[in-house]
Amino acid sequence: MDATPHPAVSVIMPVLNESRHLRTAVERILEQEYAGDVEVVIALGPSTDNTDEIAAHLVEETAGTSREVHTVPNPTGRTPAALNAAIKGSRFPIVVRVDGHGLLTPGYIATAVRLLEEKGAANVGGIMNAEGETEWEKAVAAAMTSKIGVGNAAFHTGGEAAPADTVYLGVFKREVLERQGGYNEEFIRAQDWELNYRIRQDGGLIWFTPDLKVTYRPRPSVRALAKQYKDYGRWRRVVTRYHRGSVNLRYLAPPAALLGCAVGLVAGVALTPAAFLLPGGYAAAILLGSAKEGRGLSPAARAQLPLALATMHMSWGWGFLTSPRSLANKVIASTAGDARPE
Repeated sequence: MDATPHPAVSVIMPVLNESRHLRTAVERILEQEYAGDVEVVIALGPSTDNTDEIAAHLVEETAGTSREVHTVPNPTGRTPAALNAAIKGSRFPIVVRVDGHGLLTPGYIATAVRLLEEKGAANVGGIMNAEGETEWEKAVAAAMTSKIGVGNAAFHTGGEAAPADTVYLGVFKREVLERQGGYNEEFIRAQDWELNYRIRQDGGLIWFTPDLKVTYRPRPSVRALAKQYKDYGRWRRVVTRYHRGSVNLRYLAPPAALLGCAVGLVAGVALTPAAFLLPGGYAAAILLGSAKEGRGLSPAARAQLPLALATMHMSWGWGFLTSPRSLANKVIASTAGDARPE
């Protein structure tokens, strides 16, 4: 890491169909109060909206300044490939990951750089601060920041500053990324967790702090949320097969809930009404949890919170249970020549 008080920072952004939020996300980066140089490198996937046009305007507007925006192509449209392309196209010793719909809060970069040095960390990060704009998105945001929605993951629900398994997005020392070979491009999802697992296995420290927050915009529809969480579950199962021993009870809760509800419904119809206690108990827990977590929401958002929670749980569980072993085998085969931690 650069020994100067304010090492230069490269912010990398994987972008695909982000016309709704891209300009605001980049402006939040450019507005950061940080004394060192900052560049933004946007990896452009094959968007079907006007994302590329917005990015081109940002490049033009910042040309020749101390905070230039650059773009690099990402023809695959896949997030890990975009991240690696942006890393390769960037220059500076500190690398900050930001998504195209992520909004940095004031002081984010300065705080992260300071903590990298103070803690001797390989990666620091904080809270995925979900905030919705529509009533549905507000319901999803409440679900994504609650323990009933996502378990005890500190980067979702908050907590004390401490070493962590993973953090949201992350601020890295470039040398760490280079030593790890960047993101594993076979992991279409869960690439952050997988990279942080490798960093920890290599002796690196992942540091979580609630002082770092990134405003996150939730998916705008039930269908989009279901796909997102199905993919999360599908790829987390790949991680557990690729890195044996990395599974924990939090990952098993959604598939257990899905199986319990399915078995209860079938057994309730075919065998005994008593089996309906399983899905009934889950529904009661969701309704009680929604009553607690929905405080402060509008009536419209509060009414949609149970649906948001159930969509997240059931979709994650379905993705986990149906994730084909062949997908993990493909990932393992593609990296057979690498030293793979078990």
